[in-house]
Amino acid sequence: MKKIGIIGCGWLGNHIAERLSGQYEIFTTTTSESKIEELTSKRYHPTLVDFPSEYLSETMKEWEVASQLDAVIITVPFSGVKGAEIPLQEKAKNLLAFVGNYKGQMFFMSSTGVYPDIEKDFTEDEQSADDVLSEAVIKAQFPQVNILRLAGLMGDQRLLKNYHISNLDLLVNHIHYADICSVVEKMLKNQSQSKVYNVVAPIHPNKEEVINAQKDLPYSGERTTIGRTISPSKLISELNFEFEYPDPRYFHIEILS
Repeated sequence: MKKIGIIGCGWLGNHIAERLSGQYEIFTTTTSESKIEELTSKRYHPTLVDFPSEYLSETMKEWEVASQLDAVIITVPFSGVKGAEIPLQEKAKNLLAFVGNYKGQMFFMSSTGVYPDIEKDFTEDEQSADDVLSEAVIKAQFPQVNILRLAGLMGDQRLLKNYHISNLDLLVNHIHYADICSVVEKMLKNQSQSKVYNVVAPIHPNKEEVINAQKDLPYSGERTTIGRTISPSKLISELNFEFEYPDPRYFHIEILS
């Protein structure tokens, strides 16, 4: 059985592991000692490791299983407020030391937050990975890395109706975790290398529409098509990808396969 390494087995990493566990042997990392037993019970072969953002770790050792892995998926967050570039660089360098001289297939979970906050429909070509600090640091050492720019992570209890929300007229850029898992699964099978994709549901209702739909309430407002939206057209075209959850208004409805 092929082996997959998931660096950062949090909410998203767990969902990816669950999807792939029947096809691959899963190796994970966690920063929390309390999670070791849980990950072990799922047969995910956990490693306890932290990636400090304030300094270069002198004790960071290369992941023992790295050379055995067919693919590595990095879900550790690297987004931060402006002015945090140096700490984020230190965190990335610690992670890179952990991965070592890995040559296999790799995925880095980035964010659609790399695009400016202006009213426009953004494609990948409008923001080079070389100009995004977190992406550039990973890409410099691992040119084969696939960079997935994820929209707002939703699904399970992560639904807009469960949060205190402002600016209800703004259009949403959301993605259901099931579709992220499907993208990764398809790219693993295709042996994709050096791709940059926006992973975002293709329909962009406003926040109020989403909340009302999830609360089973009517929406009587005027639908706008103007706003900041992120396009998944490249992903759809190159991967021939079909979304299980194309419309964030219906992320609360479980699709039975």
